[in-house]
Amino acid sequence: MATTTNNEPKSRRALRTTRRILIKAGTSVVANDDGRPSLIRLSAICEQIAELQRNGVEIIMVSSGATGMGKRLLRTKSRMSMSIAEVTEQVTNSMSNSNLGSLEEEEEHNLHHPGAMMNHAATHGRTDSLGGSMLNGGVGAENSKKTFQSACAAGGQFEMMSLYNALFSQLEVSAAQVLLTESDFRDENHLTSLKYSIDRLVSVGIIPIINENDAVSAFSTTTTVDAFTDNDSLAALCARSFGCDMCILLTDVDGVFDRPPNQEGAKLLPFYSQDQSVGIGEKSKHGRGGMASKIEAAQFAVSPGSQCRACVVVSGNDLSAIRALANSEYELEADEEPKGTLFVTPGSELEEQALEDIKVIEKNDDETVSKEARKMAAAARNEARKLQSLPHSERRAILYAVADALENEKDVILAANKCDLDIASVDGTSDQLVNRLKLTDAKLSTLSSGIRQIADQTDPLGVVKAKRE
Repeated sequence: MATTTNNEPKSRRALRTTRRILIKAGTSVVANDDGRPSLIRLSAICEQIAELQRNGVEIIMVSSGATGMGKRLLRTKSRMSMSIAEVTEQVTNSMSNSNLGSLEEEEEHNLHHPGAMMNHAATHGRTDSLGGSMLNGGVGAENSKKTFQSACAAGGQFEMMSLYNALFSQLEVSAAQVLLTESDFRDENHLTSLKYSIDRLVSVGIIPIINENDAVSAFSTTTTVDAFTDNDSLAALCARSFGCDMCILLTDVDGVFDRPPNQEGAKLLPFYSQDQSVGIGEKSKHGRGGMASKIEAAQFAVSPGSQCRACVVVSGNDLSAIRALANSEYELEADEEPKGTLFVTPGSELEEQALEDIKVIEKNDDETVSKEARKMAAAARNEARKLQSLPHSERRAILYAVADALENEKDVILAANKCDLDIASVDGTSDQLVNRLKLTDAKLSTLSSGIRQIADQTDPLGVVKAKRE
């Protein structure tokens, strides 16, 4: 039974009752920047999945990362298969070629371009019938990158599954590999068999780990609306096809922001409404998708006609993200905010509840701002009373210091004011109020001069300047 605190929005609390969840781990979550698997993140994901399974939740995974692992494997094997003369020539070429700055870049170039490797082999008296046939009558140079990615995916898939098996086995959890192509969803017989296989696996506690079968789908083309172009859309399609109640898309940012998260003033959206419009930044250097792909996939996963009622885009760098979203035994801290961005089926009861929750959150934010303003006013009053108790000479010195700071730090103040004005403009603040907030050199000079005039006066405390009835 859930033990969550009362401060958790009801729409989020409802997610803890889900029966079957699909969890998608993107390349930026599975791998580090150097392409090696992130054992910390993967271990945390496996531990959280094991917790959910022990609580009776059925789990399906979609995992990226095979291509990255395979690229390392192919690079290593390529080095091992080269002769000493080829290694020497490659080092010489990498040093003399301004476009390839390192040996690794030279290897990467050769891996992507089979012709380069064949030229090496021909020069040193080695031939490869398979390589030759590919060059002469096979995929062609324009598709060499696709074939390279396919080879990497095939080589890396085994390594990735071995890693998952090692991690899950420590938690007494079993996993199965499922590789899919678009034709598996287009062919009714294939899809029926696939649904049965997935249902059978999860019913006995085995976690299907799904990935695209890149080794055979490099040259496939999108022909139907159900076709997938990356693992985000594959996850959404699997969530719809395999009867999942919720889909969790793990990525490298906290969720969907109203503007690129690296921009100042970017705000995390706890709920993504159907008429929402956001700014999209650059996608991760890993993987094929980006935030636009995740938004599209999340909306498709929960679109009408799907059993999947909710999808959450959340950071896989948060080692308790899955637990915080779906574990019925997880308890939020008093000041803890809901994680990620929630997408729900349009017109559903969950959408109505989510919209109500957003109104409450906005009201609480306004109250928080009011409380903070009152706190600042009380602090200012207390400090004013401390100043009042100081001798006149010390108060005069403080005023002079304030006036000097306004002039000396003028550039910093104006730059900060410009940032505030830009944010106010984006937030829709009225032009009249924006103009009042705007600072200029003249305004700062006038303010500094006024403070000095006050400092030059005789002690005004206790002096009545005017009295009116």
